[in-house]
Amino acid sequence: MKKIILLLLAAGGAAFAKKKMDEGKTEQALWAEATDTVHKS
Repeated sequence: MKKIILLLLAAGGAAFAKKKMDEGKTEQALWAEATDTVHKS
């Protein structure tokens, strides 16, 4: 039973970390677009 609980906690932690990393990538992309000094014409 303890192994199942640990497995579920690990899976939940991994899902949370992936979500945070994806949010960070999205935020980084927005900042890169907002601060891009090269103007496309």
